[in-house]
Amino acid sequence: MTHKTSLSERKSDHLKLAEKAQTNASDVDRRFHYEPMLSAHPQDVIGEVERRFGTKWLGKTMKAPLWISSMTGGTGDARHINQRLAAVAAEFGLGMGLGSCRSLLDNSKDFEDFNLRPILGSDALFMANIGIAQVEQLLERGEAERLDELVHRLNTDALIVHVNPLQEWFQPEGDRLRRSAMENIEELLEELEAPVVVKEVGQGIGPKSLRALMRLPLAGLEFGAFGGTNFSVLESLRSSEQKNSSFVELTRVGHTAEQMVESVNIILEELGEKALCQNFIISGGIQSALHAYALMQQLQGPCVFGRARAFLERADQSEQSLREFVKEELGCLAVAACFLDVEETRV
Repeated sequence: MTHKTSLSERKSDHLKLAEKAQTNASDVDRRFHYEPMLSAHPQDVIGEVERRFGTKWLGKTMKAPLWISSMTGGTGDARHINQRLAAVAAEFGLGMGLGSCRSLLDNSKDFEDFNLRPILGSDALFMANIGIAQVEQLLERGEAERLDELVHRLNTDALIVHVNPLQEWFQPEGDRLRRSAMENIEELLEELEAPVVVKEVGQGIGPKSLRALMRLPLAGLEFGAFGGTNFSVLESLRSSEQKNSSFVELTRVGHTAEQMVESVNIILEELGEKALCQNFIISGGIQSALHAYALMQQLQGPCVFGRARAFLERADQSEQSLREFVKEELGCLAVAACFLDVEETRV
């Protein structure tokens, strides 16, 4: 419970903290117009977020535009972390993507680490996840139906395919693609019954690739933009081989979420009805709910935002820590929606 201060105590605090509270004009956040006259405070944060941002996707309702992006799973404390994430996702009406389900293709010993539908409930948006290298291998063996079986076993609403050629290149045990990711995705869409979402894992996706993907009947695209956890850097750090500076520079290429929002808007305008994929998860380098709010307001198509490491850190601490984090994110969204206006020229 918040401690109620007296008027005199509050004035005393103001005097003591006035010097520390000084700002400079250069500190102003130029992404927004602050409009203090046009709204009251949100009386019910959760309700305000649902009213303004609630969305339907694949027949499921997300009450808040906050997506728990795919993370590594199947080892160590993954089961407990995933279960905490699922419990909080169910409580606040969030969507959730699993970490790579590759281990479940060969055996079921890790199944309970991923079996979250009983916790999430039937109404939550929930997706399985597999790498493009595994997709290619299954297609080559004529075994794409195993991915439909995976989706069915986990009772997920779609399959996320993470496309990560640079990560695989730097990974000491990495797979090498024999065909382009686009060729594999196109064939997968012909073979698979389950809806498919495509994402990157920390480099983002360039405009030519975005344009090609948005022409396909995908259920959605997740940015996985440059600026957050970079798995190419992570894998290069795992390698014992000495790499020259030119080689390491490859880990620094990519596209930020801001760049990808701009590209998606241009492509949506260019393609019109030919843009068959029009649902987006803005992720990669998202520093806060306010950062995400600015990007969501700018993107012209239906969208939510995803975070991974921020969720993982809190889930590793406790379910309560995770719950408080989500409350803060939703509170920020509610206040931003009431008082902040985003114009394209200011983002």
